[in-house]
Amino acid sequence: MKKILVIDDDPIERRLLQAVLGKAAGFEVITAENGQLGLERAVPTVGAVILDLQLPDMSGMDVLKKLKSSRPELPVLMLTGVTDLQTAVAATQAGAYNYLTKPFENDHLTITLKRALEQNDLLEEMAELRRKAGKGPALSRILGKGPAIQEVIGQIQKVTDSALTVLIQGETGTGKELAARALHEESSRRSQPFVAIDCGALAENLLESELFGHEKGAFTGADRKKEGQLTLAQGGTLFLDEVGNLPIGLQAKFLRVLQERQVKPVGAEKSIPIDVRFIAATNTPLEVEAKTGKFRQDLYFRLAEFTISLPPLRKRLEDLPMLAGRFLDEASSEFRKPVSGFSGEAAMMLTAYSWPGNIRELRNIVRQAVLLTPDSMVGKEQIMELVGKKPAHASIGPVEVPIPAGLSLKQISESAAEEAEKQALRNTLKATGGNKAEAARILKTDYKTLHVKVKKYGLQAKD
Repeated sequence: MKKILVIDDDPIERRLLQAVLGKAAGFEVITAENGQLGLERAVPTVGAVILDLQLPDMSGMDVLKKLKSSRPELPVLMLTGVTDLQTAVAATQAGAYNYLTKPFENDHLTITLKRALEQNDLLEEMAELRRKAGKGPALSRILGKGPAIQEVIGQIQKVTDSALTVLIQGETGTGKELAARALHEESSRRSQPFVAIDCGALAENLLESELFGHEKGAFTGADRKKEGQLTLAQGGTLFLDEVGNLPIGLQAKFLRVLQERQVKPVGAEKSIPIDVRFIAATNTPLEVEAKTGKFRQDLYFRLAEFTISLPPLRKRLEDLPMLAGRFLDEASSEFRKPVSGFSGEAAMMLTAYSWPGNIRELRNIVRQAVLLTPDSMVGKEQIMELVGKKPAHASIGPVEVPIPAGLSLKQISESAAEEAEKQALRNTLKATGGNKAEAARILKTDYKTLHVKVKKYGLQAKD
């Protein structure tokens, strides 16, 4: 369980963050009410820090600089009730992972924190691999050595320092953000910010403000100025995850940003020049969406100046043992359990499984297996419990799929698959009392994917 340090002088805010990030999000949360105590509690076991800008004994910026001086790799999320461009840029340049304005969306904070931790894990691994000279390219040791993924690595290396906008395509869980981060880390922009935004996790009005920022009084509720992620990514890389979910109204505005390399906050009179490398990702066939009018063709062509397609795990099973071994070592270290590998039967079961959730599902399964095993090896019993049985603690209920009339076989198949997925989500949320984290565990997917699907089908967890 990752340990998160919250440094904030407001006791209500500390309790709120403990509740938001505690059991529901799966973090161990410790707190400090001032900067000095926060610095004392930022021990090596702390995985990330959430830091308020206004503290009673010293400024949040001073705390940030001291934290980054002693632990440069530590992800720090800045929180503030008032934001301005100068402070936001200064915080980012001083090493802050992101800069969030109060009041914040709970899901947005959780997703941002998880991204920060994932990025830190990747940076540490890439740095370690660079230190191990003569043992093959770092990307191969992270992504895999099979022919399918080697082709992807070759594409990444070709485009790292070009000005081309890159579109990464692949099923959910194939490692699109990992590839985007690798692109950034292998480029000359690696010392500048990598800013990721999930286009499917925020409502349209929030997404526009998140991307472009807004001026005070730009709309009802805009009681303070907010800097957009495009501005905060200055000099670095902006990663648009699930870009297919970008609302049609925002697509035209974002196209203008790509063409003019300027961003105009909502309610502002002037545009701000930006120097940003753009990477987008999608788990839907964006070219088809463009042809059918669901996505702007002109924006698609701008995004797809260079396209990288990630293969699903079932088509690169030769990499599965290496990936599973990496995840096992990671979990053994984190959970302090001396688990050294998989039994022969367990390994065969992993290879025989279809992995609909791809690498993300493999990582989740391996981590759970390490927690479950009482021995030094993960056995078939643990793998069977995780991939070979239905959930033991909640039933998702029967899924009955109506067959529409007048459609082709392909259309019927696609419609049935969507309806089955929708019903499974609804039944599972009902069984868990609307607990999305528990529903994600039961359906063997990650919280982010479940959140996107719930939004796609218009489901309400509270119902």
